Amino acid sequence: MLRFSLPIRHTTLSLRALLLIAGSLCWILGSSGCSATKHLSDNQYLLSRVKIQTPENPDLEKKERIPATDLGPFVRQYPTHRFLGTNFYIWVYNSVDTTKNNGWNRFKRRLGKAPILLDSALTTHSASGMRIYLQGKGFLNATTTFKVDTAKRKARVTYIATPGTPYRVDSIAYAFRDSSLRAIILSDSSHTLLRRGMIFDATQLDKERSRIASFLKNRGYYNFSINNLSYIADTTIAPYQVALTLVVKPRIASYSDQGEARMDQNRIYRLRNIYILPNYNPSSAISDSLYLSRLDTLYYKGLSVVYDTRIHVRPEILRRTIALYPNYLYNEQEVKRTYDNLMRLGYYKSASVLFSEVADSTDSVPEAITYIGSASDSLQAHSSSGTEHYLDCNILCIPGLRQSYSLELEGTTSSDYFGITATVGYQNRNIFRGVEQLDLKVRGGYEFMRIKGKRNSYELGFTAGLSFPRLLTPWHSNRYNRAVNPRTKLEFNYNVQRRPYYHRNLGSGVWGYSWSNKRNSSFVLRPIDISIVNMKDVNEDFLNELENPYLEHSYESQLIAGLSGSYIYNNHRGLGGDGTFTLRTNFEFNGNLIDGLSRLFNAPVSFSVWDNTYYRELFGIRYAQYLRIDVNLTKKFLLGPKTSLVYRFYGGWGYAYGNASSIPFERLFYCGGSNSMRGWLARTLGPGNERLPVGMIYPSQLGNFKLETNLEARFPVWGILHGAVFFDVGNIWFMNQGAYDYEGLFRIDRFYKQLGFNTGLGVRFDFNFFVFRVDWGIKLHDPNQVVGERWIHNFRIKNTTLNFGVGYPF
Repeated sequence: MLRFSLPIRHTTLSLRALLLIAGSLCWILGSSGCSATKHLSDNQYLLSRVKIQTPENPDLEKKERIPATDLGPFVRQYPTHRFLGTNFYIWVYNSVDTTKNNGWNRFKRRLGKAPILLDSALTTHSASGMRIYLQGKGFLNATTTFKVDTAKRKARVTYIATPGTPYRVDSIAYAFRDSSLRAIILSDSSHTLLRRGMIFDATQLDKERSRIASFLKNRGYYNFSINNLSYIADTTIAPYQVALTLVVKPRIASYSDQGEARMDQNRIYRLRNIYILPNYNPSSAISDSLYLSRLDTLYYKGLSVVYDTRIHVRPEILRRTIALYPNYLYNEQEVKRTYDNLMRLGYYKSASVLFSEVADSTDSVPEAITYIGSASDSLQAHSSSGTEHYLDCNILCIPGLRQSYSLELEGTTSSDYFGITATVGYQNRNIFRGVEQLDLKVRGGYEFMRIKGKRNSYELGFTAGLSFPRLLTPWHSNRYNRAVNPRTKLEFNYNVQRRPYYHRNLGSGVWGYSWSNKRNSSFVLRPIDISIVNMKDVNEDFLNELENPYLEHSYESQLIAGLSGSYIYNNHRGLGGDGTFTLRTNFEFNGNLIDGLSRLFNAPVSFSVWDNTYYRELFGIRYAQYLRIDVNLTKKFLLGPKTSLVYRFYGGWGYAYGNASSIPFERLFYCGGSNSMRGWLARTLGPGNERLPVGMIYPSQLGNFKLETNLEARFPVWGILHGAVFFDVGNIWFMNQGAYDYEGLFRIDRFYKQLGFNTGLGVRFDFNFFVFRVDWGIKLHDPNQVVGERWIHNFRIKNTTLNFGVGYPF
């Protein structure tokens, strides 16, 4: 991982140089337009524009209309991608010297793009595809035409798609050719997607087939599929009306000698034996003739664990993970849940859940069959008749690497210092045969000061974490618990930091739970979250420069203990539509339990001179007591396949009370850096309109309240190269407490005047497995300057910041 910010030193560009650059760019872009059609023959035309028109039908509701964007995928030809409104890529392509195969020409071949020439056959196919699509959406009389305008060797194609009047469903009926399914399908008809008056839309009809098939497969019908469902549509009953009949067909049991299909009722299946191979080796199974003879089986609560020599995962862990049980009706939803549970363990690289029909396993089915659905559904009994059959289940799990190592590098640079940090990690994904995950990390960093007389700084740290694939609680959790990916994590950290103006040791311990649900929500709860900050030495000159008693007190030794947690919502289902939405909220309540126990047992009281308050200590360290909450909201609007507009809002507030006079400085808020206000370095903006201290080595502008909004447009440029234009607004303040200067205090009637504004350009290199980005931020409004110099009035490179990072900023 690499992330750092670099302020650019003072530089000015002469007017003559700017005019020369602008003139050269205009000449290149202008010449590209002239050469785009230079090499075309007499009967060739460069495709320059494609437009789709859909006449509006006022009789249709807005949601029933077909927008032109829905017809775009059926266009077989689009113009060559343009650069800044010009045919730059075609110009580069045409400038290639085909007689030479040197590096320069190979580069131009990769950069350039061939011109797209008008093809009348593809244009006709495009119009035909649009018409077929409209007919499938219920507009059976739709027409599509096109016109081509040619001028100056360029072709402009306009498609006119006229949907016309849609056909609507007048009546809905069922035809049960498999009578055994009548009762169960009709019992769920209240959830049907078909309605009288709806447009005769093939997409909606297919969704209803999938819904019924899924409903039946969750109730024992293993072999049932959408192919057992079809429709009969009668359009002769009335103009633009359809009488719809849903046909439920029996299964094909066999074929006669003449090739004729023999039909039979759809079968109901129960599970018989459930086998799992938790350490399956496909290579040995194929090449080793003795592999099967070495296998042994252990039966545990309905699960047959098949192993070779030794069981690497304890049977109780496998039983808790697998949601399938003998004699239960086949349930597709539970099969998927079993697969997801296995993969979420983080130990297996692949898993397969396979079924085989048991020969001659026919039993009579009683008059009433109990269909077991999900735990959230009530058990229902439906009258049916037929035969019951059995399935054997085989679960093949292929483990990944049990142990792995990692190395991370991080760089930080500014005009005053340069630093590098390395982290070496070790991971064991099955430390105690219960798929427990052990993580060990050693972190070391060193920062070199470029200012004489200032000490270099270093940091050393160690982290140990142990994660369990279940919720370890004092109470028993039953097997129908629907929590997704439940985990318990225990983590310890110890860190030694030496900075030019302080020296401190940090230790922490966390016991936390995390889980998800089926509604795109994730939860994190840390009932035990303890940190100890031991300030060994703080430079007196540095404290005097702060000029704020609240911040001075935040650099004292403190004990932080309490409750914390997070809630995350991700709506990734919108990827194919309007985009995605993410909401993350965090909270911390620290010091309340310790304070209550201290008061209960009459712990000794000490007196603080600087704020004239009494406080209590635990283990000789004053414990912190505060509340901290923050909200992070991100919305991504998809404008094209690789083009998007991303909005982010962040707000946070903290408040110290009781035994504390301030929040520890590492829990205060700041602005600036590669993931925040990108026109500023980290901790150099705010609070409010306060003037920045002069001559500070490390920035330390902090506050207990933060508001920030970011807007970023992302678009492809060429290959792995993507571009971005961004705009950031925000600042930090002191709210309710901590304000030493009136200018740093948050007030609703003036905070908007204290916001920092910056804009800028970004470059992203998307390598699929990671994204490296460079953002160049330009300050537009700096609230920490004197009045009259806050808004940008002449462009200076010194007012910009270059940020480097891995991954997107939000």
